[in-house]
Amino acid sequence: MSANYKKWIWGSLGWAIGGPIGAILGYSLGSISSNNSLNQSNQTTGGDFITSILVLFAAVMKADGIQKKSELNYIKKFLVTQTGLSNTKKLLLIFKNILEQNFSLEEVCLQIRNQMDDASKSQLIHVLFGLSQSDGDIHPLELQTINRISEMLGISQLDYKSIESMFKDDLDSAYTVLGVKNNVSDLEIKKAYRRMANKYHPDKTAHLGEEFKAMSQEKFKSVSEAYHKIKKERQLK
Repeated sequence: MSANYKKWIWGSLGWAIGGPIGAILGYSLGSISSNNSLNQSNQTTGGDFITSILVLFAAVMKADGIQKKSELNYIKKFLVTQTGLSNTKKLLLIFKNILEQNFSLEEVCLQIRNQMDDASKSQLIHVLFGLSQSDGDIHPLELQTINRISEMLGISQLDYKSIESMFKDDLDSAYTVLGVKNNVSDLEIKKAYRRMANKYHPDKTAHLGEEFKAMSQEKFKSVSEAYHKIKKERQLK
């Protein structure tokens, strides 16, 4: 891998340049960043998000001991969408090296929890669910790993269940997406929709960059679809 590309990778990072994620990436690249001044900004960069999700992708893929082609295809498609084809080829080489490493998931999650904003952490979980169901079925061990990651990132169980339910199509799951029981009032449904639409609005992750906009819109769309499904069932205007 060229020195220029390594420089580009390190230059795209903020807080992920240090700590366990930086060490994992440095091992993959065969070099450590020469930039010793850690970005103290609270704002997560697109590079921080990509490197974090690559490490978490590896943890979920290794959960059931099987590396499926459908999962690798999902990761490739995700990276192409977010970073472009030329960068994806190099990032996949890095990812394959990460898969071979033994790292502490707890330490990685602690770094992400302490540095990443809540909206971006929720987006990580949404992308991980996309990976796990890429073959049409979520393996129990993968689900267990995603739940564990979510807990270590400090995501509430209510928000975790909301994101999980975005990948289901039944009416009960629509209520869970909005974070409410199916016996609440119509007024509470409308309040819940406004609350979750605000929580998952794409503007919340705009700091990641324009290329991440479509990714963020998926959760927002799921909230709208859940609300309209409930409205239809209740015959709400």
